Amino acid sequence: MAGLNEIQKPIEKELKQFEVVFKAAMRSTVPLLDKVTQYIVKTKGKQMRPMFVLLSANICGMPNESTLRAATLIELLHSATLVHDDVVDDSNERRGFFSINALWKNKIAVLVGDFLLSKGMLLALNNNDFELLRIVSNAVQEMSEGELLQIEKARRLDIEESIYFEIIRKKTASLIASCCAVGAASAGASPELVEKMRDFGINVGIAFQIKDDIFDYETSRKTGKPTGIDIKERKMTLPLIYTLNNCSSSEKRHLINIVKNHSTNPHKVAVVIDKVKQSGGIEYAEKVMQDYIDKANECLVGFPDSESLVALNQLVEYTIQRKK
Repeated sequence: MAGLNEIQKPIEKELKQFEVVFKAAMRSTVPLLDKVTQYIVKTKGKQMRPMFVLLSANICGMPNESTLRAATLIELLHSATLVHDDVVDDSNERRGFFSINALWKNKIAVLVGDFLLSKGMLLALNNNDFELLRIVSNAVQEMSEGELLQIEKARRLDIEESIYFEIIRKKTASLIASCCAVGAASAGASPELVEKMRDFGINVGIAFQIKDDIFDYETSRKTGKPTGIDIKERKMTLPLIYTLNNCSSSEKRHLINIVKNHSTNPHKVAVVIDKVKQSGGIEYAEKVMQDYIDKANECLVGFPDSESLVALNQLVEYTIQRKK
């Protein structure tokens, strides 16, 4: 599997240019706000989403300054959602660093998230990138709907596979889809090609989320045991849904009771994890994940051979082979 450094080679120059635009977009004349945004820049992740934007632009047309703004718009949106998510989840850690709400409390964290969202919108509006803003705003709407749908279903634990896929398509896949769509649109691609890249991103995003589902059942390096975090948070993941749909009524009632009423009991959570593994839930999820990867790869058929196309395929592989 190619590493991130190798995947980034065709867009090294564009990534450096993106960094400049992104840092400039984060600046504020308010000292406290500037301090917080500098911390966000310092603790940013692997930049996979800007990579999807830049590589999509490279295979669809001619990348330009609009492409750099598109990548920045996506990263501002993503940063805002992470800050807000940590407040909602009462999380004190993000990527091994203290979260914004842990350091500066919830009120400041919410306001910082709002600031990042508004900066993204203004960046697009001030440069007449209306189509890019439309694509990304649609993703924001879908992400919010996906989160709320998940909360609603988690209360009743009556989720079905079709509902699960609707949730992850909105909550996770819509953002990666918007990365690929804005990359293509910024490079002057036709509406048909933009939609094709959006479909590509949807399939990658769904596979990405299923991979996260599977992580919950893999052994943690710290404890030597599966994490079971999704079960503790009463999230209905694909391996668990498969298990519930393929066991007896009494077993199903027992497992749902644990998830609903005993999700903080590590011994009972271990019972659910063992049942999922015994039922073939992990293997089923891996098969479905591969089906979506295959669909994503089909979307790239017909593009001219290029370093960026190879890198985009490698980035897809990286999303499902990554170790967290």
